[in-house]
Amino acid sequence: MEGSVLWQGSVLAGILFWLLSSSYLNLTLKLRSFLQPFVTHYVQTGTPILLQIQSYRAGFFDVLFSGLSCVVSVPFYTAFLPLLFWSGHGQLARQMTLLMAFCDYIGNCIKDVVSAPRPASPPVRRVTSTKDEEENALEYGLPSSHTLNTVCLSGYLLHYVLTHAQIQGAYVNYFGVSLACLFVALVGLGRIYLGMHSLIDVVAGLFIGLGILGLWLTVHEYIDSFVVSGQNVTTFWAALSFLLLFAYPTPEFPTPSFEFHTAFNGVALGIVSGVQQTYTQFHHAGVPRLFSELTIPVFIGRMLLGIPTILIVKFCSKTLAKWTIPVVANTLGIPIKSTTYIPTLNGAKTGEKSKAFDVDTGIRFVQYAGLAWSVVDLVPSIFAYMNL
Repeated sequence: MEGSVLWQGSVLAGILFWLLSSSYLNLTLKLRSFLQPFVTHYVQTGTPILLQIQSYRAGFFDVLFSGLSCVVSVPFYTAFLPLLFWSGHGQLARQMTLLMAFCDYIGNCIKDVVSAPRPASPPVRRVTSTKDEEENALEYGLPSSHTLNTVCLSGYLLHYVLTHAQIQGAYVNYFGVSLACLFVALVGLGRIYLGMHSLIDVVAGLFIGLGILGLWLTVHEYIDSFVVSGQNVTTFWAALSFLLLFAYPTPEFPTPSFEFHTAFNGVALGIVSGVQQTYTQFHHAGVPRLFSELTIPVFIGRMLLGIPTILIVKFCSKTLAKWTIPVVANTLGIPIKSTTYIPTLNGAKTGEKSKAFDVDTGIRFVQYAGLAWSVVDLVPSIFAYMNL
């Protein structure tokens, strides 16, 4: 118990020290002044390569690469991961969720520190076939989040499958690695073809993703053991999530990157707190799994019941946060503003806004934490009640 408190306190103190020291030393601006000109140069000089790749434009490639971008996007994972939990693969689902949150944090921090542009359009043709892609285009370029996330999540999924598969052998490993490499290559090529990234963005996403994957494969068993059976798990993770909302660089100009980080930060807290409370009931190694004890009709029933439930919880969490957070802030005398969720708070003067706390951050965090908690706690409880 004392050992747990010691290392948890050390981690939180280390993050707080980094937050204060980096702010005092103005590290973000110093790093940006060094990295931004270098990256911008390669973005600009790499334009002919993009135009050469886009010269092979075809309707088939537009559909293929746009589809791949949707498959590896954050909204896709947000929809896919609940189904993975409900299919009985709890360990894989919670590891991929936490890895996704970690990738999102690291990737978006680097984006906003460097604040390097995407390829200029025109002359580059930028294809944004979905609203999600339009939002992605508002972020900075380096690294390519799609490439980074694909490397990490496909790499971890491959590791999990090869570790747990009943069929073993060199040919199986070779086939799995080849398939993962092909998928990563297609996603990276697609980001260039669609005009969303330069070559340097994709290469940076590839190498950063490999570094994160290597780190995660080293520590994932310790993290999972802590989540399911550790001491002070929810308290520690809540404090960690709170600090990570502030341990984030200020970009040169506002982008949606911090919003994406806030959402997945909330998701991680909701998953960890929910799993920690209900692991022995719904998420242990002996739960029924799809294609074995869990039949397809039952799984379809879980989807039909679970998806509307988590959407209702998301709406209720957002509504509750929109009411409680301003009340608490006003009670404590904290000046607040809202850029999206509460239009009545947009009337503050410019000087006041710069000093005010944006309640949208708290609302978004609570909203996604509530959604994630319902995925692993509330919804499985309903499944148990309905014998699903």
